Amino acid sequence: MGGIIKSSIARKVAMALSGLFLVVFLAQHFTINITSVISPDTFNEWSHFMGTNILVQAVLQPILIFGVIFHFVMGFILDYQNRKARGAQKYAMYKGSANASWFSRNMIISGIVILLFLGLHMYDFWVHEMQVKYIEGDMSGLNAAGELRYYEETVAKFAGDPLRVGIYVLAFVFLIFHLLHGFSSSFQSVGFNNKYSKSLKVFTKAFAIVIPLGFAFIAIFHYVSHL
Repeated sequence: MGGIIKSSIARKVAMALSGLFLVVFLAQHFTINITSVISPDTFNEWSHFMGTNILVQAVLQPILIFGVIFHFVMGFILDYQNRKARGAQKYAMYKGSANASWFSRNMIISGIVILLFLGLHMYDFWVHEMQVKYIEGDMSGLNAAGELRYYEETVAKFAGDPLRVGIYVLAFVFLIFHLLHGFSSSFQSVGFNNKYSKSLKVFTKAFAIVIPLGFAFIAIFHYVSHL
């Protein structure tokens, strides 16, 4: 019994650490993407650096992909274990909704929506990058006019495509709900509980709302500004 408990705790800690790692990436990704609204030239330069730097491409990118896969696999495992445990207690009255929101009790659903969105996002940008750089062999990052192409390609995905913008915005709404529970819970899972806990909870809630809304704003901005 003790081994099972320790195993469950270890999985939750691993889940939390992978989630915190992905939050750091999310913040970094947003920092770069918001420059597409503020300064297209800066966005082009940063995107070109991230797309051609050997450390980013050969080390950080594989780690990120592994982190995403690991986080979602652990999420499915923990969700299965939780549902199985509740099923084993079928004679006990389960009142999860009494002190928890629907989204906190169904993280797997928001997780699946986000995972599907990541598939679309990778198709929109990552697959294209792999094709240009490694199939076509063009590592210059330049378009036909000899200018960095990243801003132009980003705008093209949203301009004149309300369906894609709507899908992105909906996915970011699900990301808000996923982060509202998951971000703060990650710190609890790793044992962070001290005098800074209340301030940290405020920060995680602010992050969970502001960053996804910021991403949604970027998509809407590029759509509206090119009507």
